[in-house]
Amino acid sequence: MTLVAGVDSSTQSCKVVIREAETGRLVRSGRAGHPDGTEVHPEAWWTALREAIAQAGGLDDVAAAAVAGQQHGMVCLDADGRVVRPALLWNDTRSAQAALDLIGELGDGEAGRRAWAAAVGSVPVASFTVTKLRWLARHEPELADRTVAVCLPHDWLTWRLGGAAGLDALRTDRGDASGTGYWSPATGDYRPDLLERAFGRALAVPTVLGPSDRAGQLPNGAPLGPGTGDNAAAALGVGALPGDVIVSIGTSGTVFSVADAPAADASGAVAGFADATGRFLPLVATLNAARVLDAAAAMLGVDLDELAKLALSAPPGADGLVLVPYLEGERTPNRPLATGAVHGLTLRTATPGHLARAAVEGMLCALADGLDALVAQGATANRIILVGGGARSEAVRRIAPEVFGCPVLVPEPGEYVADGAARQAAWVTLGGSEPPSWTAGQVQEYVGSAVPRIREQYAGARDLVTDRPAVA
Repeated sequence: MTLVAGVDSSTQSCKVVIREAETGRLVRSGRAGHPDGTEVHPEAWWTALREAIAQAGGLDDVAAAAVAGQQHGMVCLDADGRVVRPALLWNDTRSAQAALDLIGELGDGEAGRRAWAAAVGSVPVASFTVTKLRWLARHEPELADRTVAVCLPHDWLTWRLGGAAGLDALRTDRGDASGTGYWSPATGDYRPDLLERAFGRALAVPTVLGPSDRAGQLPNGAPLGPGTGDNAAAALGVGALPGDVIVSIGTSGTVFSVADAPAADASGAVAGFADATGRFLPLVATLNAARVLDAAAAMLGVDLDELAKLALSAPPGADGLVLVPYLEGERTPNRPLATGAVHGLTLRTATPGHLARAAVEGMLCALADGLDALVAQGATANRIILVGGGARSEAVRRIAPEVFGCPVLVPEPGEYVADGAARQAAWVTLGGSEPPSWTAGQVQEYVGSAVPRIREQYAGARDLVTDRPAVA
């Protein structure tokens, strides 16, 4: 029996799965938490990874491993490979102005957005690494002066697992590199001119590997796969095919599909990422997803199961109560300083059930806006595959078809990002032109008629929200 390991180093925790390479059967697993915050020292990820590996029974008997991780995070290293400062994560919005500045430097308004989309498939927003590098150069120049190399969270963990043998051993993959803002999915090349524009000088960056190339080796000699970003890994983990749209409800919300050609959306709504198989992964991301449900449950003083029951007790559209879920600012639409809002509050709608329903519908409507943007870029949505922690909510599963207007498939709960990394590891050790086919677990299908007023009400309330901070 050949075993492989997959790692998901997400915002909130590190998960490790050990699976059979040929079948995908789960053998054992481990998990450890990460600190909260929008900046975290990478050593915390390394500590959590070692703890999760230990819980999973170690890696001595695996034939290959791969690491998937949260995208965009900025890990800066000095000449000796030491971390210069805590990593700025994808959900850190302090570089919002830097994003606007970088767009403007390539052209006014639409011209600047078109130039960035043509160059790297995406228009910079605060999440992207390139904007964080500009922020660092402008706001922490002494730390910027010490920085010699920049990499992403999964790159750094792969490098550490492989022994951290010098900066020239840094490796990444197409999927994660495509979220930096200085690598082009269309050409497969870095854009050092854009990196230097952002930071002011050249930096060392990881070598970009092919989907099943080797990035190094574990202490037992087993190869390390190139790894990838969390969304590309999730697509690999669920076995997504063209025509499938994956909606992932985790700390962030993502809507993405597998495509055979790169995307370049000058509006900035769709990021033209690459996937982990050599194809492409047009993607829309929101900052607010499962935590919207957490916040609503906290406000009502209930757990998530009770929140779901309350939501399902209220009618579709919540009698006009709408929650705009911009609780941490927002990335799509690009409103980093916006706050959440509740509209339509009356004596009739001032009930726990109405608020619970509005929270679920608001979160799903924000994701449905992302689906609209994907379709406008040519994506086909034959069905929705719903994954992530938020998909465990019965209310989310049952309300989703009413919002999305198409069938929704929910695989059995699992660690699909870690599974995607494990499937990549199996590809590395087994070889072949495509990743191995693994049998899918039980899948539930939810169907229902679209309820247009849900999205109509949401659109009216959403457009009242302005991009400004709350009054202190």
